[in-house]
Amino acid sequence: MKTILVVDDEPQITQLARAYLEQAGYRVLIARDGKAALANVRAEKPDLIVLDLGLPGLDGLDVTRAVRKESNVPIVMLTARGDESDKLIGLELGADDYIVKPFSPKELVARVRAVLRRAESGSQPNAEIIRAADLTLDTARLRVTAGGAAVEVTATEFQLLATLAAQPRRIFTRAQLLDAAHGVAFESYERAIDAHIKNIRRKIEPNPRQPKYILTVYRVGYMFADE
Repeated sequence: MKTILVVDDEPQITQLARAYLEQAGYRVLIARDGKAALANVRAEKPDLIVLDLGLPGLDGLDVTRAVRKESNVPIVMLTARGDESDKLIGLELGADDYIVKPFSPKELVARVRAVLRRAESGSQPNAEIIRAADLTLDTARLRVTAGGAAVEVTATEFQLLATLAAQPRRIFTRAQLLDAAHGVAFESYERAIDAHIKNIRRKIEPNPRQPKYILTVYRVGYMFADE
């Protein structure tokens, strides 16, 4: 049974999330603040974190930073903030997806399932090795090496990189990359892809400001430039 850690200081939110996630077959842990969240992550090692950005004290962005120093556990952000810069910062820090409050609990369950499916995709029979330029992607283990050095990526980042690297020189629109990342049709905003790409470039590119692997195609999307 997969364990989901729900982090929110609003009891009605945690109760609703727990009810629907438990009904979907997950074990659910609750944390009310950032410090409790980090303690749960270290002690329980959940399979996924549902994390509110607007926590008191140690906020969701701080928690994401701390978690990403130790783990690539999938993170789905909850946000009631209208400023999309918060979402972009969260995604750039390594969150996998986000949901804006108020949200449908059924959508929350669907997002959790989709993100976990990405994390588990390596166990599928069609797992393979993707090689492009000096990158190697092991889809059986969700591992990336660049120039022989291991690169830590999240499940979402891996899925996007694998989609691009598997078809070098093909131009993907942001909408196509959203579909590849989510695996299901979600209404999401395409700038989320830009945030993920920025994070991937920071990890794999020798000079992220002058990328040689993932190139931007103006007004269209991105492509992988296989040397």
